[in-house]
Amino acid sequence: MELKGNVWSFGDHVDTDQIIPAERLVSDNNDRLGEFMFEKVRPEMAGQVAKGDIIVAGKNFGCGSSREHAPRALMQAGITAVVAESFARIFYRNSINIGLVLVEARIEAGEGDVLVIDVENGIVRNDTTGKEWTFPQYPQYIRELISSGGLMNRIKEAKRCTGSR
Repeated sequence: MELKGNVWSFGDHVDTDQIIPAERLVSDNNDRLGEFMFEKVRPEMAGQVAKGDIIVAGKNFGCGSSREHAPRALMQAGITAVVAESFARIFYRNSINIGLVLVEARIEAGEGDVLVIDVENGIVRNDTTGKEWTFPQYPQYIRELISSGGLMNRIKEAKRCTGSR
């Protein structure tokens, strides 16, 4: 799997309240969370993100509450991956469960640079600068979760294969 997109840059300690404000977590917004992504810190961003864009951040991305809404908001807005030096554990697991690609690597990329992420081989390339970095590859079962579009899709696939309901 290869992902390619424009970079949106963030610093360290981006918390889930910045990603999606708590007051937007009402049931009638579940299918439109992407509209509210980063609305308090970068209000223009949700309207400018293109499908396939990538967030590049520093340490501890996704810290704060354990809500699954944060990675869902990113995906609904069109973000396909987040590259960060480190992630909050619960954000990491929630992201994997819904199929959002997370890359743990410290890279150099500026706002608007074009990144290519080769998930299978563990390589991030900045097409704008030509620099490359490696990252630890996902275990096979995580790659399968991501390629299936998340845990629920993977379970549905497994049920179809076995003929169970």
